[in-house]
Amino acid sequence: MKQFTSVHDVANPKALVESALKLKHAPVGSLKGIGAGKTIVMLFFNPSLRTRLSTEKAALELGMYVIEYNAGQGWQLEFEDGAVMDGDKAEHIREAAAVISQYADIIGIRTFPTLAARERDYSDFVLRQFIRHATAPVISLESAIRHPLQSLADWVTLEEYRPAHRPKVVLTWAPHPRALPQAVANSFVEWMKMADVELVVTHPKGYELANEFSSGLAIEYNQDKALAGADFVYAKNWSSYREYGQILNQDISWMITPEKMAHTNNGKFMHCLPVRRNVIVADAVLDSPASLAIQQANNRAYAAMAVLKDICEAL
Repeated sequence: MKQFTSVHDVANPKALVESALKLKHAPVGSLKGIGAGKTIVMLFFNPSLRTRLSTEKAALELGMYVIEYNAGQGWQLEFEDGAVMDGDKAEHIREAAAVISQYADIIGIRTFPTLAARERDYSDFVLRQFIRHATAPVISLESAIRHPLQSLADWVTLEEYRPAHRPKVVLTWAPHPRALPQAVANSFVEWMKMADVELVVTHPKGYELANEFSSGLAIEYNQDKALAGADFVYAKNWSSYREYGQILNQDISWMITPEKMAHTNNGKFMHCLPVRRNVIVADAVLDSPASLAIQQANNRAYAAMAVLKDICEAL
């Protein structure tokens, strides 16, 4: 891999999943030589818990040096070409990306959408400007429209708990008090299209994803019907794409409860975390043996490790 921003950067996604599972079971300390002498610089334009810690852990396990920078708390960067920088922007992305590339063998970028300017967000403007001006490989630690490290970890988790038959995987919208991006949902369906699963997406009308992600999907507006026979239930909120960034409803009946899980085939519950208890999912589900949320979070480190290993070996 030369970069990691979506499943489309990966020549063989299933092989990357298998690599993550293999790395998970590698003897402690046996992987240090893979990234020895190499440095990853991670820039965070918005807060992170799992992505930050899991990627740092992955890099350290491979023997890499790690430098982290809270870019959202530093001075403002200018991303527009031809800008007259007489305002609050202190440095242009052209210089920033070029300088960081001298310090890093790999650059990780975490950005967030405006949820106001749909065209700009869906161009992945900030991430693409870094890729354009950096000379080191760039990996996405979540962007305005995708979260590929999360989706890779999700697939790893599905493989670990996969039943003997081809599983039915349901991505369901759930209510949330804040407007959230479509990144996790977009990315999950993009990766699941590459996996050997039956994927169904369920949400209230008005929450359809962008065509580039939803094309070819089985969409079901009746959540109970969608959940019938499911082996895995992945709950996630996202705001409207069509009425961009808007919360169209907060229908609490879409929360995942034991009654909802009863429609499934003894289904496992999944969520990327953080999760709003008793809004997205009831305590009784999240705290039950059916929940894989903590296992998913653990697999974030091995997903990151597989990506970093692949890029390190290509350097």
